[in-house]
Amino acid sequence: MTAPAVASLAAPASAGAAGGRPPKLAPWRRRERMIGLAAVAPAIVLVIGFMIYPVCYAVWISFNKTNGLNFDFIGLGNYTKLLADPLLHKVFLTNIIFLISVPLVIVAALVCSVLLYERIRGWKLFRVLFFVPNVLSTAVIGLMFKSLFSYRGPVNAAIVAAGGTPIDFFSSAGTSIAVIIVALVWSGFGYQTLILLSGLSSINPEIFEAATVDGAGWWKRLWYITLPNIRGVVALVSILNVLYTFTALFGFIFVMTAGGPGYDTTTLDYLIYTLAFSSSRLGEGSALAVMVFLLIGGLTLIQLRFFRATEDD
Repeated sequence: MTAPAVASLAAPASAGAAGGRPPKLAPWRRRERMIGLAAVAPAIVLVIGFMIYPVCYAVWISFNKTNGLNFDFIGLGNYTKLLADPLLHKVFLTNIIFLISVPLVIVAALVCSVLLYERIRGWKLFRVLFFVPNVLSTAVIGLMFKSLFSYRGPVNAAIVAAGGTPIDFFSSAGTSIAVIIVALVWSGFGYQTLILLSGLSSINPEIFEAATVDGAGWWKRLWYITLPNIRGVVALVSILNVLYTFTALFGFIFVMTAGGPGYDTTTLDYLIYTLAFSSSRLGEGSALAVMVFLLIGGLTLIQLRFFRATEDD
């Protein structure tokens, strides 16, 4: 076949492609695509039905004054009312105080993960024990610590046995917050330990062996080898803990203090519950939920930029 004939045969195909028409898929390719769409369809329905739609509905409710039955559109009225409310400022500061638990959890998890990585005596048993709190629900953990630190509980019994005076831990803001922080650290460090342990497992063991031969002690290996190599995992753990502090303390507060004394231990998520379901101010509760969503999104972006900047350095 001559060159002009080949060019004439190729011309229609190139003209069709230049016309912008997408090439037709083969029947088997179309069948694969339909099977794939059918496989993910249930997940898409669940995401839309249980995540996207409720979020959009909550945003719409936040622009209304409602008790769940009657709706009166007021625009940004709920937002301006909340921002001017001193109670919200107080609750926000309380949530900031609970962020003390984040570095405590990370330090405890880091030390435990390093010890487990080095396989100290009984490391298998300790790995199971550290994970036990994650099997328990928040309500169970809250009841445990409420019983431990009650006026006639084991902690006060030990204080009296040592010659001290029993303390009513849940009668003041300082001691109540301290007990909740202890419960947060105890319940959360085991899971974070496993995350950090997975990061440690990705480090080449020969690096630690070489450092040990060169005379580097435990603290030097931790500071100059372990931490730089798991910086990304530490960033993930810190972000998860900050998000947890702003969105998942409801169970502890509900069981241990019910937000008291007064509003001294009330957190943002517990205030959302109080507004929306206890005082029939569903519009304000939805507005606060949207504000918390935007807050944790902003905090996450700030943390990500901070850790990226430190990695660049």
